[in-house]
Amino acid sequence: MTVIRLLAASVSTFALAATAQAQSADAPTNNTTQTAPADSGEGDIIVTGIRESIQASITAKRQSSVISDVLTAEDIGKFPDKNVAEALQRIPGVVVNRVFGEGERVSLRGTAPNLTKTLVNGHSIATADWFILDQVASTRSFNYLTLPAEIVGQLEVYKSPQADVEEGGVGGTINVHTRNPLDLKALTVSASVQGVYSDLSGKLDPQVSGLFSWKNADETFGILIGGIYQKRQTRRDGIEVFGYAPFAAGGGQTALFPTLIGSALFKQDRERYGGNIGIQFRPSDALEINVTGLYSRFNANNLNLNYLAWPERALGSGGTVTNPTIVNGVAVAGTVTSSNNAASGARAVVYDAIDRQAYAETYSADLDVNYKPTDDLTVHFKAGWTKATGATSNENFLETAGTGSFSYDLRGKAPQVKFTSPNPTSPANMLIDFSRIQSVTNKDEEKYAYLDLDQKVDWGPMNALKFGVKYTNHDRTALRLATNGGVLTPGLICSGAPCTAASFASGQNTPDDFLNGLDTTGTLNSYWTVDPTKLGQIYGSQAAALTAKFVVPGNTYAINEKTYGGYGLAKFGGEGWRANIGLRVVRTDQTSTGSLIGGANPQFTNPFGGYTPITSKRTYTDVLPSANLSVDLSPKIVLRFAAGKTVTRPDFVDITPGVDLNGTLLTGAGGDPNLKPYRANQYDVSLEWYPDAETIVALAVFYKDIQSYIVNRSSTEILPGQFVPGTQPASCVPAGGGNPNLFNCPFSINRRSNGEGGRNQGFEFQISRPIWGGFGAIANYTYSDAKASNGDPIPGNSKHSFNLTGYYENELVTARLSYNYRSAFFIDIDRSAPLNQAALSSLDASLGINVTKNITLTADAVNLTNKRIVQYSGTPDRVRAIYDNGRQFYFGARFKF
Repeated sequence: MTVIRLLAASVSTFALAATAQAQSADAPTNNTTQTAPADSGEGDIIVTGIRESIQASITAKRQSSVISDVLTAEDIGKFPDKNVAEALQRIPGVVVNRVFGEGERVSLRGTAPNLTKTLVNGHSIATADWFILDQVASTRSFNYLTLPAEIVGQLEVYKSPQADVEEGGVGGTINVHTRNPLDLKALTVSASVQGVYSDLSGKLDPQVSGLFSWKNADETFGILIGGIYQKRQTRRDGIEVFGYAPFAAGGGQTALFPTLIGSALFKQDRERYGGNIGIQFRPSDALEINVTGLYSRFNANNLNLNYLAWPERALGSGGTVTNPTIVNGVAVAGTVTSSNNAASGARAVVYDAIDRQAYAETYSADLDVNYKPTDDLTVHFKAGWTKATGATSNENFLETAGTGSFSYDLRGKAPQVKFTSPNPTSPANMLIDFSRIQSVTNKDEEKYAYLDLDQKVDWGPMNALKFGVKYTNHDRTALRLATNGGVLTPGLICSGAPCTAASFASGQNTPDDFLNGLDTTGTLNSYWTVDPTKLGQIYGSQAAALTAKFVVPGNTYAINEKTYGGYGLAKFGGEGWRANIGLRVVRTDQTSTGSLIGGANPQFTNPFGGYTPITSKRTYTDVLPSANLSVDLSPKIVLRFAAGKTVTRPDFVDITPGVDLNGTLLTGAGGDPNLKPYRANQYDVSLEWYPDAETIVALAVFYKDIQSYIVNRSSTEILPGQFVPGTQPASCVPAGGGNPNLFNCPFSINRRSNGEGGRNQGFEFQISRPIWGGFGAIANYTYSDAKASNGDPIPGNSKHSFNLTGYYENELVTARLSYNYRSAFFIDIDRSAPLNQAALSSLDASLGINVTKNITLTADAVNLTNKRIVQYSGTPDRVRAIYDNGRQFYFGARFKF
């Protein structure tokens, strides 16, 4: 009712505004197509490069029927940043995270990434992830690493809803426009060749892209083909603390001790290749047919090594702590010594080595038809198919551990750990605790069809009516297979004898510069390394009975969503104003299939315990009104109002009945098929000043009344866990049933549930302006205050974020220096505890030198100041991780003919 009342108020508002504008002497005669006058003293000069893209973006923003921001490519194959997500963060209200050195997902106006809807040419595109934890998480947020920046012509960020725009973005909607051949010159050929140097890995790799576009002389038929190949070898150094748990600290005190403290080395070979095609047929002004296709593959093989001190296991299995230092209830320093009884599960150190073969792959094919049977009626039909696969096709996991003693200190620049025993640079005294081979496959697929009718009318202030219907059929499936670690681990044979930790050693320690810049005296920055080739060879040589894989029921599921929807939209306009009011109605039929874990009488049993398949069905309908009004207060000033209701469906993993378990930490996460979507009422106001074609000064205020957040509810559940006998936690007891490797354990489980509502409110300020002599600046600031009704933090919300870009451009040189900042934010509940990230900033640069009108030498730099990522749990004194991704440098040439 609140939105309905606001829509009624909006009608009155724009009627009054129209009356006021009719009395204004300087009202424009047709602001629907009007662009800002170029009265900056430069006359009708034609701008190119950075200034041309800025002008195009400003023009598109001014002409938009919703509150939005736009980013336009500077040239074919030339976007402001090396990555689409990185480019989007230059827009007010948009922020990214660089956990692995590049922005992969975006957050809008203080909401989490899964509340941002991404469209390609007006429709959803399937999404997939390369990292195994993201594959298991199975969110709806789009991973922009799978979308090559070279294919993009323009990005639109819709910040207010409109009835004819696909639902799904409580935070907002991003529409990615690819290029069309009839919009380009008759014959266009472009190419880019670059080398990229990553300073941590010390590797130089190639990056190549190209585009060919042709159209006939009558401009009735055109074809565009593009392709890319990119490679980059990366490295990330990190110090990680996996959480905190209470233990006796002596003197009658109990304190929170770090559970695990590790020095993590992550290496990855990134390879992206793909292409796109566009075929455009426009035989007359009445008919246009577009056929587009996209393919992208992102190979992401990675090796993760982590040598960890294990206070939780040491103290939980008879160990002791001496000289603890307690600050705010946290044992920030001390010396921990485990029991020497390894057979009973006592441990002080654990070393994880994980070698993964991973990729993400995306396909998309669309047919788009526009037909005008009369001058006043437009019929639009769109149908297509999109599919994505994110998979870890093989993961070889080795965990070695041992008893010992260590001192630690969480104070200072970074967590410090010093081992008395064992020696971290030697595999001696390390036992093979666990081994596993597994695979995870996550598939996302959608088939869809749209039909829209747009009829011009002349009914007073109403000038058009638009109606549309849609159908989508979406499938998300996940399959996880793993070996029986309880059988594989004790059965490992190397050269006819039981394997030892030394069997897997590479003979080398971590790189000499490992953790440079992160470590302080006492930080563990050198330890023996596992050879991934040996790991694969040894696992591959084992008996088939040891390496047989079984379904992991908690991570195997299928979700089907069928949506049936329609909308009606009325468009209004007059001298100095325009508006639209619409209603979108969507029904969702959801089918969730998964497994209940454990229970008294499970239907199936495998090495991971008993499970019973279950299917849950539900249907729900969303009614989504919206209204947008734009009023020209003068020929250069636009005032906008918007209101509407938005919805985002729950993440796929959140509506499965299964549960994902972590046996090392005895934590897990589970879903609920009956979760309700995120729903919100939102209200927006924007005041925009366009003094000339290349300048904008704008202030936007937003308020989102979110009716229900989806939150984690933690509880302890007794569930089956798999361990080699003697290595299980003390709290686990044998499950019986003839499987000696299966134990019933108390897991701390995060179950997704509908929580309290809340609100996101704030404002955005932006200014873009040429300054003098080829110099110019772009600046924006966003304030976002997001709170749940019960006081819980909101994932993804940075209260402050700003961007500052300075540029210089003339006929010879194009240069840009960009600074980006976002304040601290809450990520999510992780391992039953809050995970937060400290403020993040980055300084990036690009340079182009025009050798000729067809050849440009290029150079780009990412993260010039080498800023690190710092994460903590609740408060900054509970460190969770510090990551160093290093800098990236690109250099090469771009060609255009």
